[in-house]
Amino acid sequence: MSYKSVLVSQNGGPEVLHVIENELRPPRAGEARIRVLAAAVCRPDITARAGRALYSGTPLGQKTPFVPGYAIVGDVDALGEGASGAVVGDRVGVLTVIGGYSEYLYWKSDRLVPVPPALDPAEAVTLMLNYIVAYQTLHRSAKVNHGDRVLIIGASGGIGTALLQLGRLANLRMYGVASRSKHVALLAYGAIPIDYHTQDFVAVIRRAEPDGLQAVISGMTRMDYLRGGLELLRRGGTLVSFGEPDSFSTLLRVLWTMLKVNLLPGGKTVKLYGTSTYFLGDKKPYLEDWATLFKLLADGQIKPIIDRKFPILQAAQANLLLESGQVTGNLVLVTPELL
Repeated sequence: MSYKSVLVSQNGGPEVLHVIENELRPPRAGEARIRVLAAAVCRPDITARAGRALYSGTPLGQKTPFVPGYAIVGDVDALGEGASGAVVGDRVGVLTVIGGYSEYLYWKSDRLVPVPPALDPAEAVTLMLNYIVAYQTLHRSAKVNHGDRVLIIGASGGIGTALLQLGRLANLRMYGVASRSKHVALLAYGAIPIDYHTQDFVAVIRRAEPDGLQAVISGMTRMDYLRGGLELLRRGGTLVSFGEPDSFSTLLRVLWTMLKVNLLPGGKTVKLYGTSTYFLGDKKPYLEDWATLFKLLADGQIKPIIDRKFPILQAAQANLLLESGQVTGNLVLVTPELL
């Protein structure tokens, strides 16, 4: 018996993604075999495929060939000898970094995240990456409080719309930077939209918030956004950057700015957020926050925006759409029965 995956044969655009066939083997000792129901399509997939990934689990870029896909939700199909933490039939999530664009995934059984089976897998998979980033940047990094003034730079994508929903739950006064065509989504969550094509976001917010902002959450690592965000912070405010730098030189500039701001007596703080801490540090905060997010989804307090679903093996088309800049919210790869 066999299954199919989507492979990056060499670094490049969506055209380097090819469907391959693999042998469906029994799981090894301590391993779970998971039938993938939904896989997220996200920016780190693009940077890894293009060979530009600098961190997020791939410090020097991922060597080809490899199967991309940062997060999945699926059902445990089989367990290897001595496997613990799950039983056959469990619905689980995995933060994979790579490997998610596949009909089946093999993973360590003690690294699976429980997912309530009643949830729509396509919605649940958005919580595995985009919503965990949004939740933790707001509540663990920026530590926002009721009524805080917050700017979201890059407010229309998967993480941006998650920030809008979670920010509304926290009763934040939100400003969002996005292209005008996507302002409807921002307004729906009570955010004040700013068009980065035609408006100077620094000037707009200075007029609206002369006392400054408590937090800036940025998915963009361009230095003009970083400098502008810092200008808008009040004393005691925090800028959190979760975006992937487009080059090593950009990363160095961001790190230098963070060091300088955090050491100087200006009362402002810069923090970098990345999910690499899940793999290298304490997993408890992640498990707690995923459980919180799954409950919010089950209770109807959050509702992921899914721009479009694709069959799992049509990952190339999904990548092409994501790179077009025309997506509001999330793109998800799913099994045929979920289309």
